[in-house]
Amino acid sequence: MSASVAPFVVLACGNPSRGDDALGPLLLARLDGWLRAEGVAGHFELIEDFQFQVEHALDLQGRAAALFIDAGEGTPAPFTLRPAQPDDALGHGTHAIPPAAVLAVYRRVVGGEPPPTSVLCVRGEHFALGEGLSPAAAAHLEAAWPRLQTFCHDLLRAMVREL
Repeated sequence: MSASVAPFVVLACGNPSRGDDALGPLLLARLDGWLRAEGVAGHFELIEDFQFQVEHALDLQGRAAALFIDAGEGTPAPFTLRPAQPDDALGHGTHAIPPAAVLAVYRRVVGGEPPPTSVLCVRGEHFALGEGLSPAAAAHLEAAWPRLQTFCHDLLRAMVREL
């Protein structure tokens, strides 16, 4: 792993102008402040975008682990956190694709296996343009926050064990 690349990457997508679609960017902003306060921000690269795209496969290069964060309509409340595997069957174009398709692009472009990857999907309820965060989504964000902190601590502990 290159010394110039943070070992962990967190990619969050969402549009803050579309109600609960803001969950990813909101969690990423909170994570940024927390990582800085903990003194471990240098171990994480945080990337925000409106949607996951094929180009994000290159953001996974040289990483020990990756996490995708997104809002999900129909996601079991309050959130799910699960491992992700490359999946070519999902199909994709040049615009929004799911994390499993990003991993499949990585496999094809880089010619190797992507780093261990997880997806944190927080249930959203309302995604209309111009809406604010719904009360339910705000509660789901609060429920997901401690689990996100634990996930990041676990990554750091695993890195220390490997040293």
